[in-house]
Amino acid sequence: MPYVNIKVTREGVTAEQKAKLIQGVTKLLLDVLGKDPKTVFVVIDEVETDNWGVAGESITVIRKKQNPNREGECAPQEPFECFPPDLCNT
Repeated sequence: MPYVNIKVTREGVTAEQKAKLIQGVTKLLLDVLGKDPKTVFVVIDEVETDNWGVAGESITVIRKKQNPNREGECAPQEPFECFPPDLCNT
């Protein structure tokens, strides 16, 4: 009975995107491990950017540094972008 927990920042992930994540993870577990989709549980948690930290800073702070013209607003970033970017270079 696989349980998969996906955590994303709360920045406008749509119901359609969540449905695709659930379907994709379920299919992956069927294809790779042969798990019956009826036994696969997928939970998506949305975390406020103030509560998600990378390299000693919250995502809120990192986003403000990336785009200082958007005071108090966190704009979603491109998929697979690292926060901060130098984490991808290790």
